[in-house]
Amino acid sequence: MAALRTPESRFANLPDYPFAENYCELSPGGLRMHYVDEGPREANPVLMLHGEPTWSYLYRHMIPLVAAAGSRVIAPDLIGFGKSDKPSELNDYSYANHMAWLTNLIVQLDLRNITLFCQDWGSLLGLRLAAEHPDRFAAIVVGNGMLPTGDQAMPKAFKIWKNFALYSPWFPISRIVASGCFNALSADERAAYDAPFPSSRFKAGARAFPRLVPTTPNDPATGANRAAWQVLEQWQKPFLTCFSKGDPITRGGDVYMRARIPGANGQPHITVRGGHFLQENSPKELSEAINALVKTLR
Repeated sequence: MAALRTPESRFANLPDYPFAENYCELSPGGLRMHYVDEGPREANPVLMLHGEPTWSYLYRHMIPLVAAAGSRVIAPDLIGFGKSDKPSELNDYSYANHMAWLTNLIVQLDLRNITLFCQDWGSLLGLRLAAEHPDRFAAIVVGNGMLPTGDQAMPKAFKIWKNFALYSPWFPISRIVASGCFNALSADERAAYDAPFPSSRFKAGARAFPRLVPTTPNDPATGANRAAWQVLEQWQKPFLTCFSKGDPITRGGDVYMRARIPGANGQPHITVRGGHFLQENSPKELSEAINALVKTLR
């Protein structure tokens, strides 16, 4: 699997991102995945999974707040994003490969008693991950995310986004992120979101994600996602939703999941200010919700 590696110089002097680098070698493909690892190593982990087309920089304001409360925070860059390796071909990316890469990470780090926070594609991967390895997870927090099976109609906004990602000759990462935020990003913040992608050759992973979302009952990932839902429909551990008010793609997903997942009963679900990338607009509120949930687990 031919992969590209973004030069270190692209990540110099990123605003509000002082975190030490950590890497692990993954299979399949022998790829290198980067992850942030902050807070006490002996503490139970909070696993923060980003989505499309962001990287762990999205969590730069949440990582210190959650680590300061006593949790070990793990925030990986998915393969194809951030400081992680980037296979150069669109077909190198599949739902199954992303699942294998993330599973490899949590097994190598031997993460247990995990509290998951996931958003966007972080939810498509994280919810599957928790359902397939329930013994490693203590709680789930979802913000603007879902686990689709292809059995439900997708919103028009998603169909437009999928076609844009696949066919547009112009794929401006930082503008895409900025369009999903309520607050304007600074020039330096925009540069940080663009940093992993020095040229179009590095964007195969970002372009691939929308086409990997199951949109039909016969999608390759449909069977595994249905099996994951069978586990989630019996999930008694805490399940908390923290959605934003301004996301046209995931709107209503919080209500849907709370109705189907028993662990959501009685939880202090919140709705925060923000667009699709709610971590940019409400990091304090999200961190407080995570910290309060972790405190109940202790």
